[in-house]
Amino acid sequence: MSSYVATVAWKRGDQVFTDGRYSRAHVWRFDGGLEVPGSASPHVVKPPLSDPSAVDPEEAFIASLASCHMLFFIDFARRGGFVLDAYEDEAEGVLAKDAEGKMAMTVVTLRPKVAFSGDKRPTEAEIDDLHHRSHEACFIASSVKSEVRVEKR
Repeated sequence: MSSYVATVAWKRGDQVFTDGRYSRAHVWRFDGGLEVPGSASPHVVKPPLSDPSAVDPEEAFIASLASCHMLFFIDFARRGGFVLDAYEDEAEGVLAKDAEGKMAMTVVTLRPKVAFSGDKRPTEAEIDDLHHRSHEACFIASSVKSEVRVEKR
């Protein structure tokens, strides 16, 4: 078992709080020392009460799924004897009401584009298998109830 920690910090400052017109901007701190600006999504809380340049929880959720999938794909490609040169994923999530009527990320679509080199290159079927095994192994995908799709580009 492993334990992971992320610190999320927000301060009101001199803003009035009770009128609801306070900034949703905050910071995420990770154990390696990295600080990432966070905010409510500008689709949920309109600027200037949100910060469109910061990462919002919905974007982070999508990035977490895509990153986990990618890391397994890279490892499985290496183990298969393939030389992977590049991997880029334009992942997208849909925020909508779920079957229970709650707002949720109902679908996340991964759109990985991969480039291989070397003498041994995977077939389309082998690439599909790498994606399938990566999805099955991804800790984050196993942790959510949203549908997660993989569409190669």
